[in-house]
Amino acid sequence: MSGYQQQGPQGYYQQPQMHYGESQEYYQQQQQAPPTQNYQNYDAPLPPKQGETFEDQFVIEKPKLNDLWAAVLWLLTFLGFIAVSVLALRGYSRSSSTSGNGIKDSNASFGLTTNTVILFALVLAVAWGVSLVYLLAVRKLTKQIIYLSAILNILVGIGSAAYYFYRGYYSAAIVFLIFAVFYAFCFWTWRSRIPFTVVMLQLVIDIAKKYGHVFFVSLLGGLVALAFSAWFSVTLVGIYVRWTPNSSNPACKTEGGCSDAKVYGLVAFSVFAAFWTSEIIKNVMHVTVSGVYGGWYFSAGGSSANSPPSHPTAGAFRRAMTYSFGSICFGSLIVSIIQMLRQASSIARNDAAQSGDIIQYVLFCIASCILAIVEWAVEFLNEYAYSYIALYGKAYIPAAKATWRLIKDRGIDALIQDCLINPVLTMGAVFVGYLCALLAYLYLEFTNPAYNSRGTYTAVIMAFAFLIGLQIANVFLNPLKSGASTIFVAIAVDPQVLMSDHPDLYGRMVSVYPHIQQAIHV
Repeated sequence: MSGYQQQGPQGYYQQPQMHYGESQEYYQQQQQAPPTQNYQNYDAPLPPKQGETFEDQFVIEKPKLNDLWAAVLWLLTFLGFIAVSVLALRGYSRSSSTSGNGIKDSNASFGLTTNTVILFALVLAVAWGVSLVYLLAVRKLTKQIIYLSAILNILVGIGSAAYYFYRGYYSAAIVFLIFAVFYAFCFWTWRSRIPFTVVMLQLVIDIAKKYGHVFFVSLLGGLVALAFSAWFSVTLVGIYVRWTPNSSNPACKTEGGCSDAKVYGLVAFSVFAAFWTSEIIKNVMHVTVSGVYGGWYFSAGGSSANSPPSHPTAGAFRRAMTYSFGSICFGSLIVSIIQMLRQASSIARNDAAQSGDIIQYVLFCIASCILAIVEWAVEFLNEYAYSYIALYGKAYIPAAKATWRLIKDRGIDALIQDCLINPVLTMGAVFVGYLCALLAYLYLEFTNPAYNSRGTYTAVIMAFAFLIGLQIANVFLNPLKSGASTIFVAIAVDPQVLMSDHPDLYGRMVSVYPHIQQAIHV
């Protein structure tokens, strides 16, 4: 058999095929009389050309730097972050006598100290290490990881909530308990979708093992995210040390300019810049990996002439950093603004809980839920739009509109909703965030720094620790999510390729998900 059976990774196609008559009969009919493709009805782009390289296969007719304004705006923001970081770190270095050089050698009570820098270093190490182990587990235990992710997420969430209740930190306990119950409910209702998810996740992993450099991109992206998170963490501490107004702060005496408003403003700006930059790192990886999976899907005709293009990773990366970089910045900006609002809402909610203001706590809980839904919707659209951008080089808005219309018209939205790869991997990322937040809480409890003697900074530091763990894990796992989304976009562009060039894959999908026969509109 040609197509996926020849081109796919060894051993994948040897797994059991369909065993029931109706689906098998329909599948055979599809092979005998493939329907005629009609691109105009669905406003789909023409299928890519065959070529030796990624650029030859996915040709941009009129190449230009799309959404350039967004790239320029990010560059200005990043330069601003560099300036803030330089000033903050210079002030921090001049205040070493007050902020200390270790865990317990500072009595400063006016703001964050070296104690916090060491905490963030531990958080970064745990986040990177656990994320790497989880990625390797996904690679080796593809089917089992779906259950392990849910079980670990729920158990750690409940365990953390129980410990916070025991320690009297009720605001964090309630939040973690709500998350644990929510994920337990989700996993219970997702059980029927697991077989289809296993097929898709196995496909994504197998392609990653054989084509391109997907795992290398994941590792390299994780290192970049680690380095940037370390830089951001030290900058955050430096802002508090340099500009927190207090009579015992030497930076205020020597350089002046200290005020609470300046601290809040610079922290907000730095957090926003960090969110935006982290999203850009993640989405550059997404576009890069999309080239690998798009090249595989459209180059499996079974002949040597139709082999996958050479160097798809490098070709897609060049496109991501040139023609599509502005579009990446544009979509990342939207998500970053929403994330910024969610982070502010989360901190305000924890402060309201600590002060005992139930009304404000409930209001901020509702706001957080609304923002979470909005963020999910935007990220959902971005995920598939970026795969489209990777293959066809469109600007962000046209690509988002075309992708949404395409997956709706083709019926691919039904497949996407029933595939749990994103929710499962998100569970894994949240699990890493749980561990980092718990580490931060335990560290503050056992070291008891002077600046946090009343627990003033506990909520803020835990929130940032959770955020760092979540972001690093998401960067590590992003290539696998990108692979799944690109396959769905490619199916939407030309579903006939799935049936004619990947018949074994289509047969396995039908065997675990018969609805695919009605879901895809060819």
